[in-house]
Amino acid sequence: MCGIVGYVGPKQAYDYLIEGLFRLEYRGYDSAGVALQQAGQIDVRKKTGRVSQLAELVKVQPVTGNAGIGHTRWATHGEPSDANSHPHVGGNGEVVLVHNGVIENYALLRDKLTELGYVFRSATDTEVAAHLIAHQLEEETKLGSDPTLAETCIQAVEKAIKKIKGTYGLAILFRDVPGLLVAARLGSPLVVGIGKGEYYLASDASPLVGHTEEVVYLNDHEIAVITADQFQLRHQNGGSNAKHIKVLEQAAVDTDLGEFEHYMLKEIFEQPTSIENALRGRLDDDEATAVFGGLNMDPQKLRCIDRIVLTACGTSWHSALVGEYLIEEFARIPVEVEYASELRYRNPPMTDRTMVFAITQSGETADTLAAMRECKRKGHPTLAICNTVGSTIAREADGGIYLHAGPEIGVASTKAFTSQVTVLTLLALFMGRMRNLSYPAGKRIISHLREMPDKIRQTLKCYDAVKEVARKYYTAENFLYMGRLYNFPVALEGALKLKEISYIHAEGYPAAEMKHGPIALIDEDTPSVFIAPRCGIYPKVMSNLQEVKARRGPVIAIACEGDDKIADLADDVIYVPDVDEYLQPLVTSIPLQLLSYEIAILRGCNVDRPRNLAKSVTVE
Repeated sequence: MCGIVGYVGPKQAYDYLIEGLFRLEYRGYDSAGVALQQAGQIDVRKKTGRVSQLAELVKVQPVTGNAGIGHTRWATHGEPSDANSHPHVGGNGEVVLVHNGVIENYALLRDKLTELGYVFRSATDTEVAAHLIAHQLEEETKLGSDPTLAETCIQAVEKAIKKIKGTYGLAILFRDVPGLLVAARLGSPLVVGIGKGEYYLASDASPLVGHTEEVVYLNDHEIAVITADQFQLRHQNGGSNAKHIKVLEQAAVDTDLGEFEHYMLKEIFEQPTSIENALRGRLDDDEATAVFGGLNMDPQKLRCIDRIVLTACGTSWHSALVGEYLIEEFARIPVEVEYASELRYRNPPMTDRTMVFAITQSGETADTLAAMRECKRKGHPTLAICNTVGSTIAREADGGIYLHAGPEIGVASTKAFTSQVTVLTLLALFMGRMRNLSYPAGKRIISHLREMPDKIRQTLKCYDAVKEVARKYYTAENFLYMGRLYNFPVALEGALKLKEISYIHAEGYPAAEMKHGPIALIDEDTPSVFIAPRCGIYPKVMSNLQEVKARRGPVIAIACEGDDKIADLADDVIYVPDVDEYLQPLVTSIPLQLLSYEIAILRGCNVDRPRNLAKSVTVE
């Protein structure tokens, strides 16, 4: 969840560190801090609050140095405070580090280190790692068997992290070894950027944009030993690992706000392009099917698959629900949608003909990664639908499909959702054409998919209508979202968006389930959002809507253009283009994204950095 940066080279490290922390702030914004090494000492500056508050502190208390680390925090152990902010100091100042992850056995380690005389100044689990490495360094120094102090420090890290249970991405400086930066990874992402006579470190690639085009993604149990003139990869059990250098394809413009006030709004309006990118090169008119280059499964093996499990968390779980409907309708294959956080601890009956898809924007979601690894361990084909090139899930899956949506900085996912739904539609088409979906049906689906970027552009024209609705209802404290079939997952996603960024309680339901309990919540102060485009059960949805109106509940309807009937019943209507039922989630989700955004703005909320949330959930 937290963000880590590091630098070693000829330049002043602070400039890169603070820029990188601003770019990583979506990973955590409870507090921020930096540590810089200079003249035989390590100076630490840290501050509760946003990165901008840290920057103001450093203006008053400047720091300099050519080697440094930085951190922006999402609190796990210990409330947000200056004392709990990273970096943390170990021993008598000989070790300073930052950490992303959770140390599960921190209480036991803390007790042992306290007995040894180490003094703890925070309530974090991270300070345990700092003192543990300091203690191990002291023990290694006593042995006196290593030729250099630098090697002693590295071995201290190797031995200390073996005693840690949990997850970590660590970046460590040593007071007495100038210019040495050691990084270690288990479960929490780290990437090294390769420059000319300088090296960069970060939790993901975004801080590296504009500084280098060559990167190395650390794997679990790897340790990076970095100085200004060399970079070595080692395994925590000893020995060197080969470096697999990747080209960083992300452009600086991808992370700029441009004309938009917030990343969330920018990313909502990028959806015509992100959907175009998801479709590009994947539509085969001759065979009336989709084309994927990275599934790494031959057609014969794919035809033997008789069950698919889609596993994900949060918004990705909602897109998986849409995928379940798509694949079962087009390919006639049974599909299960599993919360990754539950699947990793369950033992569901799965045969060797079950294929697993892990769906994730970041490719680093801890629960999804663990669930995928468990399924892979049991011999099931495990594939990924992922946005982030080089991420752990993308690298460890047997194959997969990239979204190509571009960086998504806003914590509340928007374009990743519609890109995932687009890719799942392609997957349903692909699997369907391998089985019983007809050639004309495949051609029709391809034709409709090609129209979707323009349909999304038309949908975005509803923004002015959404603003009017938001002004009318932004003071409400409860919302209900109703949808059926393909639009039931959209109701769940709309409710999640409102909860995430406006802090309003909201629930999503299949519209027909309302009378089985939720109807008790209906009153004049509880708006109900009905996702009611034309479909085969449109009259049923209208009947559910009338049940709400009969109880004087306000109704906001998401409806197809030209639907005058619903306008006579609903208090407010937001119109979207009329598309086939299986494509409706792509258009009906957009006004709900805009509605949550506008309500959050009117309530004075920080839409890009909502409280208690972070973009990439890399801890359990």
